[in-house]
Amino acid sequence: MIEAEGLGKTYRSGGRPLEVLKDIDLRIAPEGIVAIVGPSGSGKTTLLGLLAGLDEPSAGSVRLAGTPIFDLSEDGRAGFRAENVGFVFQTFHLLPTLTALENVRVPLELLGRVSSAESRERAAALLGRVGLADRLDHYPTQLSGGEQQRVAIARAFVNRPRILFADEPTGNLDQATGASVVELMEELHDESGTTMVLVTHDLGLAQRAHRIIRIGSGRIVDDSGTHG
Repeated sequence: MIEAEGLGKTYRSGGRPLEVLKDIDLRIAPEGIVAIVGPSGSGKTTLLGLLAGLDEPSAGSVRLAGTPIFDLSEDGRAGFRAENVGFVFQTFHLLPTLTALENVRVPLELLGRVSSAESRERAAALLGRVGLADRLDHYPTQLSGGEQQRVAIARAFVNRPRILFADEPTGNLDQATGASVVELMEELHDESGTTMVLVTHDLGLAQRAHRIIRIGSGRIVDDSGTHG
């Protein structure tokens, strides 16, 4: 489902090159859950951004579901993500002027391929699925951090993505809330068959993945393969 070959990223820092990722070769099978771990500054979030096509590499290539994403224009990549990819971020990224229901409907509205009634029905069903059936009309400021992340998870799954990228999805949550969010993501993954790639400092979350990839100094230093 995800293939990276010779992937590298170099930034300019103070007029000098700063190599953040070097020679990353990676294959991720469909429907798996993969955790990317490593110390701060190791390059794991940069890797996630490259795999998702949010940033362009300095070297190498990425294929998502067989599509070489950097052969596409920026608009083409955005369209591909809208149809195939979901995102969950540490800081939720909900739109403050929209209700929970409206936030979840955003990806469907952007695609423009379902009716307003179906969009509302699908969003409401997912919010019910994540335990927020009584919060449809609440704005983000009226929701707890855990509830906001549940809205973000519902939004990530609403377009039935083939791939989901999550960057520190439990990073702003307490341990108990984070654990419930992880369980929810696992359940939705199992139901949908979505391939999930998680960047996390949470070793408890990482251990629940099928595979753990450790990044150090911009390289893969360990790839533990499948867990159970």
